[in-house]
Amino acid sequence: MIPLAAVALGATTVAAVPAAALPVGVGPVPITFTLNDSNGNWFDSGLQLFGGKSLAVAELPRLGTSALDGDIIPSLPDGTLGLSNLPLGQLDTAQSNGLLNLDLVDSLTGLVSSDPAKAMPSLGQLGGLTDLLNLDSTLSAVKNIAATEPRAATSAAKAEELLSRFQAEVASLPADQPISLDGLPVGLDLQKALDDLATFAVKGPAITANFTIGSPKNQSLHDITSLIWPEGAPFFEQMGAFAGSDSTQLTEPGLYAWTCTIHPYMLGATVVDDPLTIGLDFGKKLKVNSRDLTVPSNADVIQQLVRIFFTATVPDNWQTYSTTESSQWNPVFPPAPILQYDAQGNPVLVPILDAYYDKKFGYPKTLDKLTPPQTPGVGEVWIDTQMEEYAGKDYVGAATKVNVENWTVDRKISGSSINMNNPHNMWTDKNYKYLYQTEWFDDELSVFDRSTGQHVRTIEVGPDPSHVMTRTDTDQVQVAINGGTDVVELSPGAEKIERRIPVGPPGDFPQHPHAFWLSSDGKTTVTPNVNPYDASVVDNETGTWRKEPTGELPIASSMMSDQSKFYMADFLGGSISCVSLAEDACVKDGKKVHNASIDLWDNYNPVTGRNGTKPWGGLTIQLPVSPDDKGMLAANTFSATVSVIDPKTDKVVKELPCNAGCHGINFGAKKGGGYYAYVSNKFSNAAQVIDIDPNMDGNIADAAVVGQLVLAPTADTKSDGTLTGQPGMGGQGVLPIPLAYNGWSQQVPAGWREKLTPEQLNPIG
Repeated sequence: MIPLAAVALGATTVAAVPAAALPVGVGPVPITFTLNDSNGNWFDSGLQLFGGKSLAVAELPRLGTSALDGDIIPSLPDGTLGLSNLPLGQLDTAQSNGLLNLDLVDSLTGLVSSDPAKAMPSLGQLGGLTDLLNLDSTLSAVKNIAATEPRAATSAAKAEELLSRFQAEVASLPADQPISLDGLPVGLDLQKALDDLATFAVKGPAITANFTIGSPKNQSLHDITSLIWPEGAPFFEQMGAFAGSDSTQLTEPGLYAWTCTIHPYMLGATVVDDPLTIGLDFGKKLKVNSRDLTVPSNADVIQQLVRIFFTATVPDNWQTYSTTESSQWNPVFPPAPILQYDAQGNPVLVPILDAYYDKKFGYPKTLDKLTPPQTPGVGEVWIDTQMEEYAGKDYVGAATKVNVENWTVDRKISGSSINMNNPHNMWTDKNYKYLYQTEWFDDELSVFDRSTGQHVRTIEVGPDPSHVMTRTDTDQVQVAINGGTDVVELSPGAEKIERRIPVGPPGDFPQHPHAFWLSSDGKTTVTPNVNPYDASVVDNETGTWRKEPTGELPIASSMMSDQSKFYMADFLGGSISCVSLAEDACVKDGKKVHNASIDLWDNYNPVTGRNGTKPWGGLTIQLPVSPDDKGMLAANTFSATVSVIDPKTDKVVKELPCNAGCHGINFGAKKGGGYYAYVSNKFSNAAQVIDIDPNMDGNIADAAVVGQLVLAPTADTKSDGTLTGQPGMGGQGVLPIPLAYNGWSQQVPAGWREKLTPEQLNPIG
């Protein structure tokens, strides 16, 4: 369940092991991630720990200079894995568990308590420090170097003595606090002794990390891109979704993480460890695929990303809320010793990662009993609970309907009869007869009867269809082909494809358009293009497009009701891009300009963290503008916040809380006037309800979370399938009905329009 692959730079001798025998790498034998459409094992190594499968383990040897004169092995003879003069080493499952202290989980997790009377134990109170701090691995490497290289005997003996002193010096220190190794009396001498030994055992061959994508694990296309990697190691990126195999080299000790840029919560990682250091190495400096960052490995941005990583990829770490009682949320992290480095290059040992993160991030947290807003909404809201599991389905996900007039979960459409695959986003037609549902991990758009949940038709549209909307002028259906380079336009009812509209030049690499938006008159489509880091403005009359710059990895878009400008969420950029559609409408330094950027990291330093309680955000996804153009809300996965932004100034006004994996937002009508925004969360079973302007005075500074909804079914929930796991989990696309946005609101059909105020029917007059 832990998507962390530990790779040891060791010096132990072992017999050959077939590459396919274990989900481990041995010397030049690769580790392999098989990408998977299922929950919690999106990067599947075949090794299941903690209920997930994204852990791969390997060992990269240190080689004596007498054997290979310090060179890295380019290859091995066919049919061999271990040679007498090549101490390749092996990690079996038990040894790999030991590296991460997974064999000590029961005793080393949950040490931080919400009870202030419960004192934090010292390291010495938790058992043998040899195992706890992985000193057995270090000691084994020291002894092996002495045995294979006589010249190293004196240095090895000194290192053994200093390792014993090190245990004595740290035994009284608290388990949840980082240890500055240079600050210990033994620290500098120990580091020097281990560095001296390294000269007798240079790094051996790099580990190959393989990635495999294909049936039956996948029905969709993916790509793999580096998210974190050690300075000096190669950056890995694929510029297009594909099925097949690819690989990269892990050449330096440190933390490596990858993501699929089409489905960004798909994550895999590896820690390449050198046993001639204390603890598992994160590396001295790490590169982050955001703002061209190079940071010390103990930087706040690294801690935040690692925390999110384990929250996302470990289903047992997801948040479960109740409508009847409060509960505790206490995600478990590997109780492993992690070696990081500070901004001055000094080594800092985190003795137990679980305890450190509990202290740093305030776990365990109390999840309050949830209550809905006091004032009802109008109609219904559909939320794709993409992680729900159903009997008889190979793939996960359902569309969940909430009656917002009485706040009940009325229906689940699992698509069990068609094996619906990871439903991601929805829309409806002008008569509200249909529910258009994308299957993001497949190549299909499925159509359901909105009122009965019955399947109407499924049509193949292209790889990884993400978002769907209808044109207000023709009621035609548009679908973004996230794994391709176009927007597909279908007839009303999605009976047939009428044209494919490219959003980039022919022959270029795929554009990967994601969460597009349509203008209120139906004439313009804007797409965020994940691959080229730009936006396309499409003229729907001619099918032509123009490009506009954005920040890094734009993933979602929105538009002002007056069609003056649109916004793009720069997922990896920590920003929101504003683009004018005609005359200058974006605001920069108080002046109208064509393009502007809203920096969500104004109050965040990637090394030291946020500036007090000032608002910040990052890994931003959906960001709708309210139908009356008063405010914009942006969902931030990185900070678990919703940024409240004033479109008149293009400035952040405040932030509101959301849950783990904060993802989707859309506006619906509030009874009596005004609007609710419904917020979905990937790794939580709950949705927030935000009132953008509670007193309807036009000032969004009082925007507030006014209620929360549990998306799990009740005894009265209608369903076309049998739910077997993850009830209410995986909130992604959000569709409130009646459609409240300008252009759609004027067309609300009879039986619905009577519930809306005149202002809601014509939100900008």
